[in-house]
Amino acid sequence: MQGEFEMSMMGELNFFLGLQVKQVEHGIFLCQTKYCRELLKNFNMKNYKEASTPIPTGCYLDVDKTGVDVDQTKFRQLIGSLLYLTASRLDIMFNICLCARFQAKPKESHYVAAKRILKYLNGTTEVDLWYPS
Repeated sequence: MQGEFEMSMMGELNFFLGLQVKQVEHGIFLCQTKYCRELLKNFNMKNYKEASTPIPTGCYLDVDKTGVDVDQTKFRQLIGSLLYLTASRLDIMFNICLCARFQAKPKESHYVAAKRILKYLNGTTEVDLWYPS
């Protein structure tokens, strides 16, 4: 009984590790709006045109042996940041995992595909995940 009392003294959970939590009578909303906006700001994508989908229809990513190399560290930072966002954004999971395959030797085409996900996020920062009670 004492454990319950201690938890109630802490108040309602609103923010945890980048996840915004909103508890209502019929369930819980989870979102990462703040994290998403910071991500767009960190990669200078806040003022870019929004994309309607995270990856173009018919897009095919491959090894791209002839493409221009990009900074591997920067690409990995982008992929890691996007992977953390999948805690509440399941709509981008497949596309991020597709781009993540090329972290060993990323090319310009892979970086462009990852930036397309950021353009999609630019128009969908307010998307929530709903867990009904």
